[in-house]
Amino acid sequence: MEGEERIIKQTVEKEMARSYIDYSMSVIVSRALPDVRDGLKPVHRKIMFAMHELGLTFNRPHKKSATVVGEVLGKYHPHGDSAAYEAMVRMGQPFSLRYPLVDGQGNFGSVDGDPPAAMRYTEARMKKITDEVMADIDKETVDWTLNFDDTIPEPTVLPTKIPLLIVNGASGIAVGMATNMAPHNLSEVVDACCAYIDNPEITGEELLQYVKGPDFPTGGIIYGYEGVKEAMLTGRGRVMMRAKTEIEHTPSGRECIVITEIPYMINKAEMIKKIADMINDKKIEGISYINDESDRNGLRIIIILKQDAVASVVLNTLFKNTPLQTSFAVNNIALVNGRPELLSMRDLIRHFIDHRHDVVVRRTRYDKRKAEERLHIVLGLLIAQDNIDEIVHIIRASQTPDAAKQTLIERFELSDIQASAIIEMRLRALTGLERGKLIAERDELMKLIEHLTEILENVSVQMQVIKDELLEIKEKYGDERRSEIVYASEEFNPEDFYADDDMVITISHMGYIKRTPLAEYRTQNRGGVGAKGSATRDEDFIEHIYVASMHNTMLFFTEKGRCFWLKVYEIPEGARSSKGRAIQNVIQIEPDDKVRAYINVKSLADAEYVNSNFIIMCTKDGTIKKTRLEAYSRPRQNGVNAIVIREGDQLIEAKLTSGNAEVMIAAREGKAIRFNESTVRPIGRVGAGVRGISIEENDEVVGMICVEPDSKQDVLVLSENGYGKRTDLDEYRITNRGGKGVKTINITEKTGKLISIQAVTDENDLMIINRSGLTIRTAVEQIRLAGRATQGVRIINLREGDAIASVMAVPAAGDEEEVQTAEGAENGAETPATDAPSAEE
Repeated sequence: MEGEERIIKQTVEKEMARSYIDYSMSVIVSRALPDVRDGLKPVHRKIMFAMHELGLTFNRPHKKSATVVGEVLGKYHPHGDSAAYEAMVRMGQPFSLRYPLVDGQGNFGSVDGDPPAAMRYTEARMKKITDEVMADIDKETVDWTLNFDDTIPEPTVLPTKIPLLIVNGASGIAVGMATNMAPHNLSEVVDACCAYIDNPEITGEELLQYVKGPDFPTGGIIYGYEGVKEAMLTGRGRVMMRAKTEIEHTPSGRECIVITEIPYMINKAEMIKKIADMINDKKIEGISYINDESDRNGLRIIIILKQDAVASVVLNTLFKNTPLQTSFAVNNIALVNGRPELLSMRDLIRHFIDHRHDVVVRRTRYDKRKAEERLHIVLGLLIAQDNIDEIVHIIRASQTPDAAKQTLIERFELSDIQASAIIEMRLRALTGLERGKLIAERDELMKLIEHLTEILENVSVQMQVIKDELLEIKEKYGDERRSEIVYASEEFNPEDFYADDDMVITISHMGYIKRTPLAEYRTQNRGGVGAKGSATRDEDFIEHIYVASMHNTMLFFTEKGRCFWLKVYEIPEGARSSKGRAIQNVIQIEPDDKVRAYINVKSLADAEYVNSNFIIMCTKDGTIKKTRLEAYSRPRQNGVNAIVIREGDQLIEAKLTSGNAEVMIAAREGKAIRFNESTVRPIGRVGAGVRGISIEENDEVVGMICVEPDSKQDVLVLSENGYGKRTDLDEYRITNRGGKGVKTINITEKTGKLISIQAVTDENDLMIINRSGLTIRTAVEQIRLAGRATQGVRIINLREGDAIASVMAVPAAGDEEEVQTAEGAENGAETPATDAPSAEE
């Protein structure tokens, strides 16, 4: 019967529910979630306290890790030794914690996922910054509880001066919930805490001015800001992380992607293996070799590309398919008064400041009590100094110390503590010097007590103490951000960072592009040989030059009939003499395609503008097509088809018109046709166009101009041997579209074939670049008007074997200094073209 009485009948469902709830609450409160005050889970707190008790401060020698683990397991944390050791190791890994708390000696693991050495081989002690975490723990600043066997007290929280939960983050999986908190920069967090102290009503949006976003120990790039903002304001969000990469060139000239920083918590070795497997499985094209060149100086992974690979395309593929780009799901759940809560950045700061306030008040009370206790003793010692003869007589006349103490208490109205201090006083305390020290100590203690009393009575003074201590922490341990934040383009206006200056955009025959300020190109007189315009490879030469302002949008048209969009400021900048960057790395055109023309527009967002303007395109065989600009007002990263190009043909020109322009098309054999734009019907993007000029089988179109009414533009033509002329537009009669045209220049062996046709005024300069890379900029007004059928005058002196590559009319340079005469230029440029100094030199 007695045995039956000890049996409690319970259904399985109720017992399972009760046991599961007990287990889950134990995991949530005592294992997996950090406390919002000190940012530590119980195991980390116990490790810190055990190291503190062992005296393993930053200025003491390291001790075996096994000693620390044994102390933790034996006194505070009766769990597996590997769990405690791994927790301690993680606190010492600079790639895991933004501000490590443990100073490890030996193999503490690596970013490749290598395990740490066994605890019997490694040593550990606390970092200097950990002193700030343990500061004032002996001053009754925190609550204590007994350990698992009720023999040793341990703190329930640490009195940290550092907002550990925010700066180091945390991650843990409990039962039914998890936490994943990102690390942040200490300097930014301290600034935000100070701002909160100054204004407790500060909003989450205002705190974003101080804490820009997470700051991961491994650096990298935070890509986009919406997820960061959401995480900071709500406590939950998705932060996109990217590796930091650079495009370099090998000694053989091949492009390579160099990775110098990787996303947080990514295993480097596994990442490289995954990339290598994808290369072997042909899931990623264009990579010939990948190697890890990391050393003690830093991380460096090199990915060498194949000869025809496009670096930007390969990189985007890597970002999409490998851990080079990964997301960090922020979930700020921490224990607040023992209960899990989802916390925003403002909540985290508020709870930390509340904790610091509690610590400062309790510390001040402790310091005040200790100061008062010492003052009480000092006052008693001073009474003894004043009555030393009588006190000596009382002590000598007493049979026991207790009797002497009782007599002193009664005679001088002393407390028990004061009487005990007098009896235990040494004879040396009777000297005059010791009396002076006691008086000085009394005065100092009275000042200290007054100061501490003021702190306790005034909350604003308490907050100032917290703020001063935080600023001191920032001064000692604050550092620069490691993670760069790249704001998405729709979230800010990049044009704000660029002046709206005119730029010269050059594209070489082999497809290198750059932008250079127009002011770098200075005017020369007609007949000069030109200044060095671009450093190109021997077989390369500048083929196209365009002028646009920094805020404009450029539409690139390729010879295969594709259209791409690009802001001018997105084009890589280069000096006048630099080569530029491969255009395939700037816009995603095919390797065998080339840019042939551009349209320069102020804005594609203006509905009236895009519907009232047109794009006219012309191909090498004389086909012409007219389409509304509106059809090209929706940029796509991969481009769109602009015109159907038949086999053997290619696009050579595209112009922006108002719908009423006069169109002129010129052919290589010297013929040109003029007709009104209104004779060409607008069609959609999908279409091949109509016949613009009829040419012979061995002839081809070299250019097209569109002259708006009342523009007062002349027609300027230039031959490949440097001869050119200006002709009034009215000398060309208007004919039907599709005719053979009329003679525009007298082609002879001396002039060479027609190379270019331009629409110009006296306010234009003519920029000419020849195949050797030299440029000349000459004023159009220096070129006289001539008849339609003449051969013109020499515009540029060419060296033997050289020829004109590209011609462009640009705005006049104003009053810039004229640098050379024709004769001076000829005398000063006798070196080979690729090595020639600029004309100014």
